Amino acid sequence: MEKRSFSKKLTANDKKPKATKSTLNYQFLTHNFMDNLLEILKYTVPAIVAVAGSILVVKAFIDKETSIQKHEYVLRNQKIMTPVILQAYERVIMFLERISPANLISRVQEPGMTVHQLQLTMLKQIRAEYEHNISQQIYVTGETWELVRSSKESLIRLVNVAAGDMDKNAAAFDLTKAILDVYLKVENPPIEVAITKIKNEFYNNFVQDMQ
Repeated sequence: MEKRSFSKKLTANDKKPKATKSTLNYQFLTHNFMDNLLEILKYTVPAIVAVAGSILVVKAFIDKETSIQKHEYVLRNQKIMTPVILQAYERVIMFLERISPANLISRVQEPGMTVHQLQLTMLKQIRAEYEHNISQQIYVTGETWELVRSSKESLIRLVNVAAGDMDKNAAAFDLTKAILDVYLKVENPPIEVAITKIKNEFYNNFVQDMQ
């Protein structure tokens, strides 16, 4: 009976799994790998954080320098462009003043002129003045230049309409009187309106900024 019991115990023990050499090697390698990985991470993670921080610092420095350079570039351009822009506003105002009917007629009318001659001379002078100043549209706003252009066109229409109802060979004085009569009766003469608006724009964009 004792022999059977002993043999049964042996049989039961034999059924328990035994650790093989390969299993022990795997466990050893796994444990060793994790130790090595932790050791590597202990040095690499701080290094990565340090590099990332350095990159952010360098980027912030570059962005600041770029912003400063852009600001300096804008200031340099302003120093160059501001006098040119101021001159452009001055020239368009002068153009409008020169083509106002009273000023234009006093410059171009000559003794002995006929209606037709004065008409042609006025139109020629208006267009010549406009062409001489056409490049100023680069430096003024689109609204300002549209005021200049529309003023010129309205005066050309006035001259042509006034002359169209007259004898071409009549004295130029008749055309002068007709143009000035019509122009002075207009509630808001285009040239005066344009001059006022352009002066206001100039004041708002430049004079106020300087104060």
